[in-house]
Amino acid sequence: MSEYSLIEEAFMDITIFGATGGTGRHLVEQALEHDHTVTAVVRDPARMPLSHRNLTVLTADVADPAALRPAIAGRDAVLSALAASNKRGDIAATAVRAILRARDSVRRIVVVSAAPVGPVPAGESLLGRALLTPVVRAVFRDVYADLAAMESHVRDSDTDWTIMRPPRLLDTPLTENYRRALGQGVPGGHSVSRADLAHAMLASLDDPATVRQVVGIAS
Repeated sequence: MSEYSLIEEAFMDITIFGATGGTGRHLVEQALEHDHTVTAVVRDPARMPLSHRNLTVLTADVADPAALRPAIAGRDAVLSALAASNKRGDIAATAVRAILRARDSVRRIVVVSAAPVGPVPAGESLLGRALLTPVVRAVFRDVYADLAAMESHVRDSDTDWTIMRPPRLLDTPLTENYRRALGQGVPGGHSVSRADLAHAMLASLDDPATVRQVVGIAS
């Protein structure tokens, strides 16, 4: 069991971007299970399989701050699980820039990046340092460039931000049994389930240790 548990009494009104993606669906489901009120921002509402009294689904252009304001105004926190993609250009950086412009008084923001965006963690194996990380960075260089730009926008903001850096994401069940490292990646951590990443993102909302921190996470 992870030591990073969700605080069930701390009900929040949150907005989730990328809500129909692999991690985003877990975020929505887990947030609703813990009685949070959720606004899910999507491109295609038909892809949202969930229906709940505490769930509002909004369609909006994530590049347009004016279109995002109704989805963010008055919320306690914003979580972005928008995935970077070679096919979608600089979607992560563009969306987060628009979110930051639209957020008004909302201070808490948690975003997903990727472990290869940061330095190789202390204690990483020779194989990881010399082969795995360089190869992955070369193959997905455009994706990581987008995520690095996204991180820069978040770091430069005056928000209470948290940047989550997972390694390879798996479609495996929630375990709540993951490792976390503040300020760096997790040594030897080469994968984590999307469900556990969602759990860690929600748990960070009430964890002051993660504010204005990069957080590595891995199984």
